[in-house]
Amino acid sequence: MQNTRTFKDKIFLILKGLGMGAANKVPGVSGGVVAFVAGFYEEFIHSLKRVNLTALKLLFNGRFKAFFFYINGRFLTLLFFGMLVSYFSVSKLLDYFIKHYELYVWSVFFGMIIGSIYYISKDFKDWKTTTYIALIVGAVIGISISFLDPAKQNDNLWFVFLCGIISVSGMTLPGFSGSFILILLGNYVLLLVDAVNALFDTFYELVNGDFSFTNDAERIRMLKVLAVFTLGSVVGLVTFSHVLSYILKHYKSVTIASIIGFIIGSLGVVWPWKETIFKTNSTGDFVLDSRGKHIIENYRRFLPELNTETYLAHFYIAIGIAIVLALEWYGRKTRKTHA
Repeated sequence: MQNTRTFKDKIFLILKGLGMGAANKVPGVSGGVVAFVAGFYEEFIHSLKRVNLTALKLLFNGRFKAFFFYINGRFLTLLFFGMLVSYFSVSKLLDYFIKHYELYVWSVFFGMIIGSIYYISKDFKDWKTTTYIALIVGAVIGISISFLDPAKQNDNLWFVFLCGIISVSGMTLPGFSGSFILILLGNYVLLLVDAVNALFDTFYELVNGDFSFTNDAERIRMLKVLAVFTLGSVVGLVTFSHVLSYILKHYKSVTIASIIGFIIGSLGVVWPWKETIFKTNSTGDFVLDSRGKHIIENYRRFLPELNTETYLAHFYIAIGIAIVLALEWYGRKTRKTHA
């Protein structure tokens, strides 16, 4: 596959990585949905599955070209490059829009989830007792997750490692939001805000020839936490890809039905009309993170009143659906080209 991609395909693959990266960072939205709808989910999973003992032997024996080809390296490199760029660009822009136009941003995502459900289910024909059960179980799990109360922050390194394994589910399993899972585990701020800020500050100081951070115990702790979280994410990514590749091969219909269920369940998380509940201490004062911002604890959902704002939100829901249909059209066109 990697030798048949045109330059335009490679650009679009980077853009898909941008989309996955932005989606993964938003609590309630799954980057795996972007992969599924854009038509490269199975290639993504099977490429990650190639990171195995054979790949490691090629790497350690110095056969870098063979290793790169074996793991579909060009595909993964372009995709992860897009995700990395997204984290420092698109996701920052997304933070701005969520802050100033929260209802409309959630409306777009809500529309994208609806469009995703349509896209995945319209071509799925293998409906039977087992797939209906899988659909219902997936939906119930997805809805239940959206109403769970978050745990307290825990920086124990074994727990941080586990957070890395679990949170990466948003990339590999459509309908599960890794960011929202981290909120429920109590470590969203620790791992995606404080630890990342510590890394950014360290890079900035290193560029300026400042090594004083080596004497900063708190900075070293944060870097250690980020390293363990990253290791857990890599382990989770490779492990999930092997498991998903196996069940997609042997139980494809049940797996897709479950994914449809998960995505239906995620509608509860991305419901546009909700009030953000911020974390407070025992005296009722708001708890702030390292950036001086309020910490999201959960959301309180409600039914909207019919007014101009609500009608505009419906318009943005339609835009979200249109985005998914456009992705579907391009994905279908790409598959025909390579076929």
